[in-house]
Amino acid sequence: MSWKLSAITSREAVEQALDRAEGWDEALVLAAFEVDPDEPDVWQLDAYCEGKPGKAERAAVAALFDGNAPEIKAEELPDADWVSESQKGAQPIRAGRFYVHTPEHPASEEPGVTSFCIPAAQAFGTGQHATTAGCLEMLDTMRADGIVPRDVADIGTGTGLLAFAARDLWPKARYTVSDIDPLCTEAVIDNALRNGIPLGTEPGKVVAMTAEGMDHELLHARAPYDLLIANILAAPLIELAPDFAAALAPRGSVLLAGLLATQESTVRRAYRRHGLRLHKRIQRGDWSILWLRARYVG
Repeated sequence: MSWKLSAITSREAVEQALDRAEGWDEALVLAAFEVDPDEPDVWQLDAYCEGKPGKAERAAVAALFDGNAPEIKAEELPDADWVSESQKGAQPIRAGRFYVHTPEHPASEEPGVTSFCIPAAQAFGTGQHATTAGCLEMLDTMRADGIVPRDVADIGTGTGLLAFAARDLWPKARYTVSDIDPLCTEAVIDNALRNGIPLGTEPGKVVAMTAEGMDHELLHARAPYDLLIANILAAPLIELAPDFAAALAPRGSVLLAGLLATQESTVRRAYRRHGLRLHKRIQRGDWSILWLRARYVG
């Protein structure tokens, strides 16, 4: 029989726990997800193991929460391939011209629709979450409005999905993607190969790196960017406002997500201080997706 350890807490706490999972024991397989769409800040972290978890396994999961661990419950599971089962439960989603599915589901055959295959085990950035789907819609809107970026950066890229979608819209641009978690960098490379996305530094290709925010030589070297994408959390979005503004080309665009509608005014105010104004917005449930544009200087 297999078992799992589960902890329910805030989305921010779960994301921070996953950030701390670098070098994680592969005998415990981690998965995270939103518990209820009506409560978007409540998330669950699961750690699957082959045998009954003991003190060591509980301590390992608790350590991911850095001394603030919520209640951790153990549950015995019937025999099953839980990775495959979880993927079967992740239904494909359609957002704009994009269709996101797991390996267990076929690509869309609808004309004019681009399909991306992303494993469901990669909890963040699969398109299942409202912010990711909203970003896909906004990218489609940008293209329809005549935006043609030459240099694009996706900060906190997760699976690489948003950069892949942008490349489908603007195949001649250069794409620079980064994430603070080295496991995400590996996921980007795997997903690029899975979806036929070329890797490299030339136009039309994607280069991936591990970096905190904009703190990487290549990110600085490839600036200024015509389009910056960041689907993370409100607090780091606010902190990154001056760095994003400094790395943005005149009349450049910033796509922000991962913030609740109640946090939108604070985020917009932070970017307004650096010359970026709201151009368009989408609200999906409790979440805001913002398209900001820089004023022309010259």
